[in-house]
Amino acid sequence: MAIDFVIPWVDGNDREWQEQKRMFLGDDSDEAIDVSKNRYRDWDNLHYWFRGVELFAPWVRKIHFVTWGHTPEWLKTEHPKLNIVKHEDFIPSEYLPTFSSHPIELNLHRIPDLSENFVYFNDDTFITRKVYEHDFFINDLPCDIAGLNALCPTELFSYIVFNNVYVINKHFDKKRVIYNNIRKWFSFRYGRSMLKTFLLLPWSRFTGFVDLHLPIAYKKETFEEVWRVERNRLDDTCRNRFRSKNDLSGWLFRYWRIAKGEFVPMNPNIGKYFAINDDNNDSLFKAVLGQRYKLICANDSLRDEGNFESIRDELNRSFQAIFPRKSSFER
Repeated sequence: MAIDFVIPWVDGNDREWQEQKRMFLGDDSDEAIDVSKNRYRDWDNLHYWFRGVELFAPWVRKIHFVTWGHTPEWLKTEHPKLNIVKHEDFIPSEYLPTFSSHPIELNLHRIPDLSENFVYFNDDTFITRKVYEHDFFINDLPCDIAGLNALCPTELFSYIVFNNVYVINKHFDKKRVIYNNIRKWFSFRYGRSMLKTFLLLPWSRFTGFVDLHLPIAYKKETFEEVWRVERNRLDDTCRNRFRSKNDLSGWLFRYWRIAKGEFVPMNPNIGKYFAINDDNNDSLFKAVLGQRYKLICANDSLRDEGNFESIRDELNRSFQAIFPRKSSFER
């Protein structure tokens, strides 16, 4: 079974990109949300992502590196396993240029030569221990966790998650979904996380889904199916050059296949999400150094610009300790 990896990247320091962003933000600033610096801030650790892939996932067929047009100077773009994919290579022209991750995510299935089964990484997710094909796919089905959640709005992005759940409630009956796949919703692999699902059963509609904030296994056919039935909503999102509170996100495709039961239950402890904050990030540094998880998400949640460089340097020292050698993807 062929499995590809997809990772998007943007060079927030590229002056040409910055100028284009400023030009379009002037038109869309009233509708745009979440255009802060940390959306595009470079942590200078992308090379550790490639080292993790080469060391711990050598079985991957191809890496599709999605970019506005720029690439890191150190990246060996001619590597036989690497496919450099510019936005115009797969996103319909009427949606370009885009400065939102949503049009990118919603059109991933259009990437040329993308395998049917693929894993989507954000550039803040890393492989820090050996992973296998069966960590992502079993019997041609994505591995995932089905869990109910009660959405609690804490930021503007919460609008987008609500939009995703609205679409699921429009097309699926919650009780029937869970009854038809009871063993997938209440799997021993989930451990104590099943408690929240049990407590939310009385609600007649979906109130939200558990999100692990880790790499997600997808099938192209899921994207194609959702585009067939929700083309207008997806089209509206793709026409927003910046994130908007009316958007849908790529998480919709994950929720959709969970609702259809097209997944295999997995242990959520395969990875860990860490929000990088201004106070104490020792648990993240120790998790990297100790290689406690197969997958790690180090999400940029810093508010104080003055802390950025010191925290970045400490995190990268941790990565350097477990990835001291260059990969074949580096010049």
